[in-house]
Amino acid sequence: MVEKFVLNETSYFGKGAREVLVQELKNRGFKKALVVTDKSLYDAHVTKKVTDELDKGNFNYSVYSDVKPNPTKKNVWDGLRACKEAEADVLVAVGGGSSIDTAKAISIIMTNPENEDIVSLEGAATTKNKGLPIIALPTTAGTAAEVTINYVITDEDREVKMVCVDPHDIPIIAIVDTELMASMPKSIASSTGMDALTHAVEGYITKAHNTMSDMFHMEAIKLIFKYLPAAVNEKDEEAINKMGLAQYIAGMGFSNVGLGIVHSMAHQLGAVYDTPHGLANAILLPTVMRFNGEVCYERFRDILIALGVDAKDMNKEQVIDKFVEMIQELSKKVGITQTVKDTGCKEEDFEMLAQKAMNDACRPGNPRETTKEDFIELFRKAM
Repeated sequence: MVEKFVLNETSYFGKGAREVLVQELKNRGFKKALVVTDKSLYDAHVTKKVTDELDKGNFNYSVYSDVKPNPTKKNVWDGLRACKEAEADVLVAVGGGSSIDTAKAISIIMTNPENEDIVSLEGAATTKNKGLPIIALPTTAGTAAEVTINYVITDEDREVKMVCVDPHDIPIIAIVDTELMASMPKSIASSTGMDALTHAVEGYITKAHNTMSDMFHMEAIKLIFKYLPAAVNEKDEEAINKMGLAQYIAGMGFSNVGLGIVHSMAHQLGAVYDTPHGLANAILLPTVMRFNGEVCYERFRDILIALGVDAKDMNKEQVIDKFVEMIQELSKKVGITQTVKDTGCKEEDFEMLAQKAMNDACRPGNPRETTKEDFIELFRKAM
């Protein structure tokens, strides 16, 4: 069996890493950037930490700052118009997955205008051209959008999150700067950290996992369990740096092997109730892992042993119970105690959500086959 791995070409890590931005732009011959970011980051002057570097280096740029937490088709079209008006030849994405995902969609449509409807990009895209170059500076330690070939855009008309998979969208450079991540409020730091854990765990158990992806995902899991509480609760600089690394290497894995039904369900909470993606994953992860454990508890055993748990002689039920318990404990340590009910979801919505989850692009990678009735029951248990 042939296994394919796609990674971005250059990455920088560490405090102050954004200082390399202008030199990279100039070395590559770019003339003008469109900075893609969201209003909260712009108003909080987090984006300014990046634009200050552009100003110091006398690099020409414009800013598009209207990205929503769950970016929509309208966000992409507005950003596309801003890119054309600016005559930008490179995108600088500053933010979490929302900003970077929006930049990816703009990037792809700029060089593949036949896909301007955006809906045609859902699933495994068949675009012909590489997107407009992107340099991504993540401000959250969770989505790993700076290293993946995936992006997610909400179709507000259908209330569906479209998962788009396209190697042509991968940023040419990722700049993972601890100082940008340190500005995250606790609620975002905790939910994006649990998002990273969900990526690592689902990537480790997905049907397509392989030796290389296992290496990335297992190391990410160990780093997240060790460093997430200190990164969230104490704003410890080393812990934030390690979380930035953990989410990045998890992205290197799942971008190539896919995810599972935690994401299939979380996408629907985001599309219908505008629930932040990381929070939705954190809420659903324990329930779905108990469900999946029936077929992949040996993979859970591997994780437990790597985390220092004496799980060698545990039976299936003990392994599943311990693993789910550890996920729940980590969530509580970082302040996440919500349930699906807290998103605004009602029991009468379950069938609609289940049908949408059945159609989600992440579902086929799940290690356990899932029916619509399974999804309904999982949403009920997560309430």
